Order: sequence, then structure tokens, then C-alpha cells
Amino acid sequence: MGTLNISVIIKLEPDFSEGNVSYNPDGTLNRAETKNTLGPHSGIAAQAAFFGRVMYDAKVFIVTMGPPIADLALQQAQQISDAEELHLYSDRLFAGADTLGTAEVLRVGIEKMPHKMDIVFSGHRASDGETGQTGPQTAWKLGFTFLGNVISYSVDLETRTIRAKRLISLQGSSNVVEEVEAPLPVFISIDPTYKSNYDTISQRLAFEKYQKEAIQRAQNFKDYLKVFNAKELGVDETLVGLPGSPTIVYKVERLPKSTATRRAEVIDGTDPEQIRKVVTKMKEALSAMVIK
Repeated sequence: MGTLNISVIIKLEPDFSEGNVSYNPDGTLNRAETKNTLGPHSGIAAQAAFFGRVMYDAKVFIVTMGPPIADLALQQAQQISDAEELHLYSDRLFAGADTLGTAEVLRVGIEKMPHKMDIVFSGHRASDGETGQTGPQTAWKLGFTFLGNVISYSVDLETRTIRAKRLISLQGSSNVVEEVEAPLPVFISIDPTYKSNYDTISQRLAFEKYQKEAIQRAQNFKDYLKVFNAKELGVDETLVGLPGSPTIVYKVERLPKSTATRRAEVIDGTDPEQIRKVVTKMKEALSAMVIK
């Protein structure tokens, strides 16, 4: 049986839990003044890659395009996936890229890796863009079979094929599970509902082993980090950054906060009188919903 090489495309995203996001005058994100973290969907993609590490002893590579501070996201993804290499594609030339310009950088980087990739994972979307286009566009540029909304997968290393289950909508019904089989290499966009399952003792032992290794590697992540600029990657400058991005951001505006109109009341669940008041209010609310 051959080895399995897995790459994960991740993204450094604004930490919206902090409520502070800064933009440049041209509408692009000012990452230097915005607290950032590994995107939640990128984290799920890293979990899917770790499943391949546990089940098939796969070699995992994490890649991202971004400023130097994006190494934080690479470290976080390494702790999840036990990646043996972290690649950061960082150059002022890449700034302001839309999904198409980003996909070109990722395509070049993945093709220049020391091993030919069998599976490339990406998250479902990015929380700061919500387009869900970077994954499919990178797959298209790589020429890989694209499988979207994948919720589980297994690999046959002898036949070099993958079998995956994915969520689709069919004839008006959502959450239909479709099972597909494809030859490697493939590009997989992981569904947000993905969960890794380890059913046997040997799988759980392997999980513990690689999880400890992942934590140790992440503590010294710079030993596994490689940074590439535009010249080192050998990208076509007309296809990356703003020149390679047909999307135009006309204006970025903050949404005004709405005025709170609800109030909460805490009741004592052991007090029968308070319970009766709650039931009365529920009946009033339900009766108001009845169409007469």
C-alpha cells in the first residue's frame, strides 16, 4: 500500500467574538489592528485531515495565504491535525486578493509541495467572506475532482480510491446523504457537521498517540514552518493579489446595533405560584397565535 498525502487549506480570520474589526480605506481588512484566529471551518478541515493521519498514517501539510501573523492559524491547525509541514504564502503582492486570486496562490503552492497531494481539504466557507468559493476554485485550478459538503470519508490505499458521504439537496428535500466514490486525487470541502469517529481500540490508541505528537509539534511550530514569497513560489503576478482579483469592494459599512426589546425574568421553579404565572403567560401567547 502507498502512502497518503493530505493538504489542508486554512485561513486566518477575524475573531468576531471580540467585536472589533478594522478596515482599510479601500475596503480591505486591516489585519494588523484586528484580533485574528484560525477560522472555525478551517478547524473542521484540520480535524478531517487528522482523521486521515490516525486511520492511514497520512502525511499532513497545512497551507495558508496571508500576512506574517497568519503563522498563528498554522500553529492552531497543526495542534489539531499533527501536520509535519506548515506553508505560509506571504507577500505584499498577494494583498487584497479575492477568492480567485487566493486560489491561484494556493494552487501554485500545492503543486510545488515535496509530495504529490492525494487529498486537499478546505473548510465550508470563511466567516469573513461567506462566499464558499475558494475551495471549489482551487480544486478547479488543480484539476482535482471536487467533493463538497462531505460528512465522512474512507480511503482504499490499494485501489487509490476514496468513498465519501456528503449532504445534498434533492427534489426540494434538504440533508439528503449521497455516497460517492472517486479516484485520488480529490479536493474535499468539509461540511460544518463533520465529526471524526474512532470505533476500535487500535484507532483510539493511534488517536492518543498522534494527538500528543500534535501538541508537541505545535509548541515548536516554527521548526515546521516554511514561508514563501511571490518570487519563491514563481506565481504569475497578473493572476494574484488585486491584479488577479475581479471582485471590487465598493463600500464597507458597519451594521447599526438594534435596540433590545426583550427582557428576561428569573423564576423559582419550586414556587407553584410562579409556575402558574408562567403557564398563564404561555397560554396567552399560544392563544394569540391561533388564527380565528
